[in-house]
Amino acid sequence: MSSLQIDTLAYGSRLRQLPPEHKLLFAIALLLITYAAYVPVQLFIAVWISIWTVVYAGIPSSVYLRLLSIPAAFWLTSLPALVVSGVDLPHLQAIQADVWQGFAWGGYYIYLSQQGMHQATELGARAIASTACIYFIILTIPFTEILHVLRRIGCPALLTELMMLMYRFIFVLLQTANQLWIAQQSRGGYRTRKLWLKSLGLLIGQLLRRTVENYRQVSLTLTSRGFTGDFRVCHSRQYRSSKRYSFEALLGCACLVMITGWHYATRI
Repeated sequence: MSSLQIDTLAYGSRLRQLPPEHKLLFAIALLLITYAAYVPVQLFIAVWISIWTVVYAGIPSSVYLRLLSIPAAFWLTSLPALVVSGVDLPHLQAIQADVWQGFAWGGYYIYLSQQGMHQATELGARAIASTACIYFIILTIPFTEILHVLRRIGCPALLTELMMLMYRFIFVLLQTANQLWIAQQSRGGYRTRKLWLKSLGLLIGQLLRRTVENYRQVSLTLTSRGFTGDFRVCHSRQYRSSKRYSFEALLGCACLVMITGWHYATRI
């Protein structure tokens, strides 16, 4: 998904009229609770913030689920390293309590670890919940408004300008790489291993050249328009607070904090 598509969704969000500071504080608060909470609370946070994103903000569910599939795919690729383990047969008795299912293979015993499955569950719940909080920010708050909030709280101008340039060039880089890959694939550039390596090298070289050219064009454009070293973005939009959304956010966060605190208190 390109930066233009993300910005279009953010500008067209039904929560667009809410102050960006409120949405940032809400998402950051849930993100902090996610790192301190246990799995059921993390899953609840993922569902709750998804309702805010899809139902309240009006983000298409197909787009949102496609974005959530990215951290889910990374989690699935890490499952074997977390869940599957092995031990020498003479040491099998030492890990018997941790074995869920397993089989002997040569002089080793391959098994599914109960502790590993518990860690994988915690990792997956935390990853999905925290990513959902981040998606709420980028899909409901335009990036320029995020930078404006950072400047208002005293973030150095140099840092915000670097963030804006990085935000632009990352998506330019991805779009250029996708166009080059489609062009090479349409010409059969990845049919064999030899052609695959050659095409990949050409793609990297062309990508570097086009990125440098794009950067040079942006620099010339800024210079021709009298750039003085500071990006200025006009913010004339008036925001309106919502008592209903504010009440739901505060009440929900308070309940989550109390549930998490009660969970830790009962474990002591």
